[in-house]
Amino acid sequence: MTLTRDEAAARIMVALDRPDAAAAESLIRALDGIPCWLKVGMELFYAAGPAFVAGLKERGYRVFLDVKMHDIPNTVKGGAMSLTRLGVDLFNVHAAGGVRMMEAALEGAEAASGGRPRPRVIAVTQLTSTSREVLNGEIGIPGTPEEAVVRYALLAKRAGLDGVVASAREARAVKAACGAGFLAVTPGIRPASAPADDQARITTPREALEAGADYLVIGRPITAAPDPRAAFESILKELIGA
Repeated sequence: MTLTRDEAAARIMVALDRPDAAAAESLIRALDGIPCWLKVGMELFYAAGPAFVAGLKERGYRVFLDVKMHDIPNTVKGGAMSLTRLGVDLFNVHAAGGVRMMEAALEGAEAASGGRPRPRVIAVTQLTSTSREVLNGEIGIPGTPEEAVVRYALLAKRAGLDGVVASAREARAVKAACGAGFLAVTPGIRPASAPADDQARITTPREALEAGADYLVIGRPITAAPDPRAAFESILKELIGA
């Protein structure tokens, strides 16, 4: 696969894991002009609120709102309606909530879209911090992480969702089970020189693309770097020609 610089940048979702809007803005300014996605997670969303997300959309950014909804179907449907009204491009729910809950999220997104294209909705399968030991011994799910991920991916497809969040190690299996058009959004991306931190199932950016990942969610290798822009550019060099 050969990508241009902008095509490679468009496959990266930078995790704005910052404690407040001011800290997030500093990072956004460092990446100004790079056509990447911005991922707003729970830490920033709880601190800065919906207005911050709406502001990103007004400025033309593509936004993945990573709030991992997991509740009864009616509550998730209402939450999906609220997120859709913000204008986000992508949001997620936990596949562990079951098919009906995932269907409710899709219903909420469609009801609130007002005739416009709805945001894409994806399901979290297993967190990239989950090892087999945690999966089997603590969560109580038997088998390997890949088996659990594929099972949840098939449930998400059955519910009509657009894809899943999974580590890049499972991206190829997800595509084989659910089809090439089913999105694989992959966190746990670490350049070869970066520490694993609290992630258990990691891959390099190039390995992730070669495994079939559609989008790479990258946080600390960029956001914790002394020069975030230089770190991003280094990752782009790795991806171009991957």
